[in-house]
Amino acid sequence: QVQLVESGGGLVQAGGSLRLSCAASGRTLSNYAMSWFRQAPGKEREFVAAVRWSVGNTYYADSVKGRFTISRDNAKNTVYLQMNSLKPEDTAVYYCAASMAGTATRLPKDYDYWGQGTQVTVSS
Repeated sequence: QVQLVESGGGLVQAGGSLRLSCAASGRTLSNYAMSWFRQAPGKEREFVAAVRWSVGNTYYADSVKGRFTISRDNAKNTVYLQMNSLKPEDTAVYYCAASMAGTATRLPKDYDYWGQGTQVTVSS
């Protein structure tokens, strides 16, 4: 079992920055893929970014490429999402997810563990 706890969400003005954290416990993540998804009201959960823990390869949705950066801290068993140049359309609940298969897919169904989510609100 893996427990994921997100933090760092909040209210920010357009153009601002936030850093989300996802702390994992229960297992080391050496063979996992870790991803961030988001879900806005009335919309489906969508992929934001992923990192393959063992090799560090990163992947991004086109909508956030160049603005968001996913990273990991092995010692802290934590994954981060640095969000810059935020836009009102980035407003959503952001979820951290872990895939035991280690494949950084963009499909929520491929992930085994989920955090509780953290709200990000970007005002115009």
